[in-house]
Amino acid sequence: MNTSSTATPYGTLPPASPVAARKPISLPRLNELRERGEKITMLTAYDATFAAVADAAGVECILVGDSLGMVCQGLPSTVGVSLETMRYHTESVVRGVQRVQGTAWIIGDLPFGTYHESREQALRSATVLMQAGAHMVKLEGGGWTTETVRFLVERGIPVCAHLGLTPQTVHALGGYRVQGRGDSAAKLRQDALALQDAGAAMLVLEMVPAALSAELTEALPRCHTIGIGAGKGTAGQVLVMHDMLGINLGKNPKFVRNFMTGQSSVLDAMGAYVLAVKDGSFPDNALHAW
Repeated sequence: MNTSSTATPYGTLPPASPVAARKPISLPRLNELRERGEKITMLTAYDATFAAVADAAGVECILVGDSLGMVCQGLPSTVGVSLETMRYHTESVVRGVQRVQGTAWIIGDLPFGTYHESREQALRSATVLMQAGAHMVKLEGGGWTTETVRFLVERGIPVCAHLGLTPQTVHALGGYRVQGRGDSAAKLRQDALALQDAGAAMLVLEMVPAALSAELTEALPRCHTIGIGAGKGTAGQVLVMHDMLGINLGKNPKFVRNFMTGQSSVLDAMGAYVLAVKDGSFPDNALHAW
């Protein structure tokens, strides 16, 4: 932990910030964080400037999410986002991170329809994002995705899986509702274990009951769980950047905190998010009991 202020092109981080002269984030570095009980922080970013600020604030992982379809393009869901759009935004984020510390681990979302047809299609799509500078790709769903994950990992492409509320299939799920309650919990456990066995190094758990998320985290020592609306028992947390800055186009989910409150800059807000995840004050399990 820093004991002195850290200057960045976007302002000076407070002495309490964890963004000391850190090494570039890698899968072994993420493993080290988890082994010593330190939470992993992740935020979405879609352009060079906000990615640079997130990196300067000490965010370990930057997700170039297909959520950009909603927050940047004004689409009603993530379904309309193209692979070319994801490539463009991934390249922009990579340039921004490289301009400052160059330490964040960058994850690119595979958009809807770019990995569903076959494992070979998934490889072609993942190759586009990896060549754009991503360190890892993310795909949604369990069961049918397991062999796709294995296929990619065997070819040297790190994969982050995504279970629970999967926005690309929100219509099939009946809307933005909690997943993994009652009988569906067993299927979610089964899918999570299979994805770990297939080689997924990360697993986003979205809108999953806190108790189930904590249980899965214990059961998945080789796959780092990253929660969003899933309680504090996960190995790390992620939020959509626009949500945590209080500037989205709709209503924030109840589990989101506006980190701009009481802060004078975006850098300060992101630094506050990092500290809150690290010290356990965010999220609040009471808001994830479902």
